[in-house]
Amino acid sequence: MSKKIMLFVILSAMLIVIAGCGGAQPSTEGGADGGSAAAETVKLRLGHIAGEGDAWHKGALKFAELVKEKSGGTVEVEVFPSSTLGNDRDLIEGMQLGSVDFALVAGVLSNFHQPMSILELPYLFRDQAHLEKVLYGDVGTQLKQDLLDNAQIRGLEFWVRGPRELTANRPINSVEDLKGLKIRVPEIPASIAAWEAMGATPTPMAFGEVYSSLQTGVIDAQENPLAFIDSNKLLEVQDYVMLTNHVYGYVLLTMSDLTYQKLNEEQRKAVEEAAKEATEFENNLVAEQETQLVQKFKDNGTQVIEVDTAPFMEKAKTVHAEFAEKYGQELYDSIVNVQ
Repeated sequence: MSKKIMLFVILSAMLIVIAGCGGAQPSTEGGADGGSAAAETVKLRLGHIAGEGDAWHKGALKFAELVKEKSGGTVEVEVFPSSTLGNDRDLIEGMQLGSVDFALVAGVLSNFHQPMSILELPYLFRDQAHLEKVLYGDVGTQLKQDLLDNAQIRGLEFWVRGPRELTANRPINSVEDLKGLKIRVPEIPASIAAWEAMGATPTPMAFGEVYSSLQTGVIDAQENPLAFIDSNKLLEVQDYVMLTNHVYGYVLLTMSDLTYQKLNEEQRKAVEEAAKEATEFENNLVAEQETQLVQKFKDNGTQVIEVDTAPFMEKAKTVHAEFAEKYGQELYDSIVNVQ
């Protein structure tokens, strides 16, 4: 009799445990098809290579704030600046694997979808207005779709940057002064070829290595937008800024498509709306900074040189035809012809 009672107690306890486990499972009703949101908060990671003072980081924080608000707290985004999650290539590969959810990346995307190389050609864009018409028009829309189709990276929104300028440990007053200059460039074939055409000695390098390489003399120069130069304290190890305006560039707020597919419709909508609003915030911030930074540099003792860009442009454009033929003459022409 005692054995029967003991067996009854054990079976009863097992049923209670099973019932309890079943009730603890988070709701997945709807899921990616758009039903009710999961009970548990989805925590996602956004990485970028810029410092905490950069407009990228401030824009990323605004994006995270908006995602949480618009998703009703069901999606939270943690932002990792300063290459904490890796360099550009690491971030892109992480999104393809699903270990990184969002990233702010630019030219290195061309290593994963080659036609993006064309956007990195020095002196491709006439000015900032030309860049914005391309990015926010049909060309930009098609580029984002092609990136998704070919690399499984979802381009949410293009953010604008100030034009890329040259910094060096010696003054560069003319294109002839570039001869023998060891300049760090991103790992982008178009950038490498154009700087070679201008007479420099380009050295492809991940951005996280740039400060120490300038400090130790491994390289003599680098090129980036003024805000990026400032927020990453590069003028601690460089004495001259040359206003070459050689690339009017972008950064793309990207998302792992693997992550996107795991969200329900309401969460996807929250992410997309947050991306649009954060874009306006970041773009306005960049515009404000650009008007202030040249004076800040001068006040801090940096020599700022306004070069005649025409000879630089003439040399750089000698590689345009090669890259247009290689990566898409139609794309190149559609960019150049935007009015």
